[in-house]
Amino acid sequence: MREIWIFKISAASRNFSNSIARHVRDYGKFSIVSTTIAARVSHPTGLYVLFFTEMWERYSFYSMMAILSLYMNEALHFDIAHVGRVYGLYTAGVYFLPLAGGLLADRLPGFNRAIIIGGVLMMLGHLVLGVELMPFFYSGLVLLACGSGLLKPNVSTIVGNLYRSRPELRDQGFNIFYVGINLGAFVSPLTVSWLRAHYGWSVAFMSAAVAMLFSLVTFIGFNRYVAEAATKVPKTSTEARTIRPAEARSRVITLLAVFAISTAFWLAFYQIFYTFTFWARDNTATTVAPERFQVFEPLGVIVLSPALVAIWMWLQRRAAEPSTPVKMLLGVLLCAGAFGTLAYAGSIGGDTGRVSPLWLIAANIIIALGEIALSPMGLSLVNSIAPPRSRGLLMGGWFVSLAVGGYLSGYIGAYWDRMPHSRFFAMVAAILVGTAVPLSMMAPQIKRTIRRAEAEERVAAQ
Repeated sequence: MREIWIFKISAASRNFSNSIARHVRDYGKFSIVSTTIAARVSHPTGLYVLFFTEMWERYSFYSMMAILSLYMNEALHFDIAHVGRVYGLYTAGVYFLPLAGGLLADRLPGFNRAIIIGGVLMMLGHLVLGVELMPFFYSGLVLLACGSGLLKPNVSTIVGNLYRSRPELRDQGFNIFYVGINLGAFVSPLTVSWLRAHYGWSVAFMSAAVAMLFSLVTFIGFNRYVAEAATKVPKTSTEARTIRPAEARSRVITLLAVFAISTAFWLAFYQIFYTFTFWARDNTATTVAPERFQVFEPLGVIVLSPALVAIWMWLQRRAAEPSTPVKMLLGVLLCAGAFGTLAYAGSIGGDTGRVSPLWLIAANIIIALGEIALSPMGLSLVNSIAPPRSRGLLMGGWFVSLAVGGYLSGYIGAYWDRMPHSRFFAMVAAILVGTAVPLSMMAPQIKRTIRRAEAEERVAAQ
């Protein structure tokens, strides 16, 4: 029965990816959707195993994040500043520990074992968090952060490894994978909000453990489809030997620049689960539960990806398509525009009263466009240009950029009730613009490194 089930999923997902591929072309090696080849060459079955593994893992993560700030403020009676400190440290831990998790997988247990151990720790963390006592609260957060550190970078690394023999499909593979992430993020706030309203905090938190169980069952039950991609690259392999030490250093430096761009974006992005939640509760004219507004960002990612793809196509026909690093910088600037929108909403009434929920919805949609431009291509880029023997570590480095951004989001979010909301949103927008402008100067260096990595990958594949 398991074989029949996975092939049904695989066939449906292939049809989905092929329907996209008929309408798009290759916009450069790291575009939103890659090539029309997908209509003729299928994606590996392992992609769909990892799609559902990550979908359920992200469901568990975002369901907890949807209510975490509210729980600390309303149930544990933390003030806003303390909520910000705990939120920032937890988010930083979730995304910093993948650096250690990727390093451990590269050196010791391997990708498979790291993912399984991480999933078990996350499941336990959700169960512990559901016990409404202070020691269990912090213990649950620690377990969740440690589990995420082992699971997240290694799932993403295996996705890239599935495309060792077909690198031209890697970008599209990551975009299909990214749909799974956003499906989980879209459904989870709706479900956990209903559970919280009808059954309380404990059931809402513990429901995420069920999602992690589904994630583990999927990964373990169909592991044979990803087992080969989960093997580490030997030191003596052609893939490892073609990378010279100087080139490896250049690639790492390039990725550090990419991580800096990413950090600025995630600093703002994670306000969705923090200050945006309080804005929805206290400054928006609505009776809708504040955590439910979080669905609009992942919904925007799912629905608007084709629109952004169409823009890349239009620009490509006019030889004006931006490069991968420029697209990532565009994602940062779009996010700045979202915060500028909310700054204006605050200035016309949101600072002291309530304004239309359309302002918050619009900001979430704009951030979604920015995420489409930045995040899936960042994952693909890291896997493509990272030295083969350090892919797990450097994929962990990508998540460290999320960690730093998450920590800073909590740090600056502590100023939420110390200044007018319009000034707070304008401050975040200024940080984004101030980071994007100097980093744009590094775009030519990043493009050169990408071209060299592509050439060496083709040599290793021959």
